[in-house]
Amino acid sequence: MNEPRSVLLVEDQHDIAANIWDFLERRGYRVDHAADGEAGMAAALRGNFDVIVLDLGLPRLDGLDLCRRLRESDRRTPVLMLTARDTLDDKLRGFAEGADDYLVKPFALAELEARIRAVYRRGRISPDAPLVVGDLRYNPSTLRATRQGRDIELTRAQSVILHQLMQHSPQVLTHQALITAVWGEEGGDPAALHTHVYELRKAVDRPFGEALIRSVHGIGYRLEKD
Repeated sequence: MNEPRSVLLVEDQHDIAANIWDFLERRGYRVDHAADGEAGMAAALRGNFDVIVLDLGLPRLDGLDLCRRLRESDRRTPVLMLTARDTLDDKLRGFAEGADDYLVKPFALAELEARIRAVYRRGRISPDAPLVVGDLRYNPSTLRATRQGRDIELTRAQSVILHQLMQHSPQVLTHQALITAVWGEEGGDPAALHTHVYELRKAVDRPFGEALIRSVHGIGYRLEKD
């Protein structure tokens, strides 16, 4: 499997940016850097990056706004968000705006690289035949989901989870199996998985009056139609 090689780093704290840049360059990455949100947005739209490492608290344009505008422009580059905030609400907001993963400062640079590799691999879902469960349809080759003919907007992480649940429906998938599918062997945790599933349910189930995604207490999740 190909590995990520180009990274856009959007970080306004010079010492943090310099440390990340030096570490990734020594690991063989090509790194471009933007020190504020407006410059980061311009670079993201102009360049062709494998992964964007995006700080949440930026001058000129907040990281959440940048991520939302990036997704509105139909750019699907994986986004790893960096922040000093570690509350559930902050994570939900980041995922809702289209972030693929979330790393809280301070962090080890080796963990940062592992997360970069994980979000990149997650974004390279192999094309496959469309999956259908009841009135829910998902096309892995386009990352497009519909239910009752209505388009459903998904982040990359949500796409991976939905793909796994539909592919194995009505089988129960354990928390660990889903964590591995989303983050690989390098990272992820149950709390992050639950956050993504929470947002996925809001998109796939809540507007349609019938829940397809079911929790199996202490084990995992399954997707099935009654």
